[in-house]
Amino acid sequence: MAHSPYQISHPRQRTSCVVFASPHSGRDYPWSFLRRTVLDEHSIRSSEDAYVDRLFECAPDFGAPLLKGGVPRAFVDLNRSAEELDPALIEGVRRTSHNPRVSSGLGVIPRVVANGRAIYRGKIPLEEAQRRISLYWRPYHGELQHQLSQAHGLFGRAILVDCHSMPHEAVDGITRAGARRPEIVLGDRFGASSSAEIVDRIEAAFSAAGLVVVRNAPFAGAYIAQNYGRPSRNQHAVQIEIDRALYMNEQVIRPNANFNAFRDLLRGVIADIAAIGEAEARPLAAE
Repeated sequence: MAHSPYQISHPRQRTSCVVFASPHSGRDYPWSFLRRTVLDEHSIRSSEDAYVDRLFECAPDFGAPLLKGGVPRAFVDLNRSAEELDPALIEGVRRTSHNPRVSSGLGVIPRVVANGRAIYRGKIPLEEAQRRISLYWRPYHGELQHQLSQAHGLFGRAILVDCHSMPHEAVDGITRAGARRPEIVLGDRFGASSSAEIVDRIEAAFSAAGLVVVRNAPFAGAYIAQNYGRPSRNQHAVQIEIDRALYMNEQVIRPNANFNAFRDLLRGVIADIAAIGEAEARPLAAE
């Protein structure tokens, strides 16, 4: 059994309505799971947003909490609905309306890792899937909603920054000839999950650090952005995807020589993003 569904790092004093979260950086693989998978211990890690939690670990220094998923994505995908059950993997699940994520093997209990490699030989019991959701998915989302509700109560609004990483080749199809390659993809579900003003300011924070930013292509935001982004209620969600080549060696899944320098660069970006949640929120927090 994995140790914990999540870890949370709290600031000494909460001065920002921003909540940073990293749902896919969990690397605590249950031994029973590793025994069951047909993949080796390296291949099973290919779906991780490896080390993203370490890139954002300074968030509490700027008055914002950081929530980290405690289980790996290959075991339970915290960025999927609990209802996204894959009938090709889980016994007793009926096929319903077409869901491209589930059809491709990327439901809440994934059937495949990166490049479509199967995790299991055969199916798993429905009870096993439900147990994972109960023990890991629900506590993570319960804590995420608690942090957003707390931010809203203190400051009058909440901003979720959902932190992810992407394979270097993910932006091959949108890189224009002669232009700098996109390094950061911001997803706001084409304006549905966040106000434009907040996304503009997050983009400006990355751009000021010299990073090339695009929006919503190839990643517009998945379940978390869709479920928690409620701009009309002053609850905003923005997904961030970072090119893994900026800080890690994807082949061996280890930090590369640029890791510390990139983490230092991000520290300024994180400070700027946390400040978005301070300026207008501070008067409300003082009341």
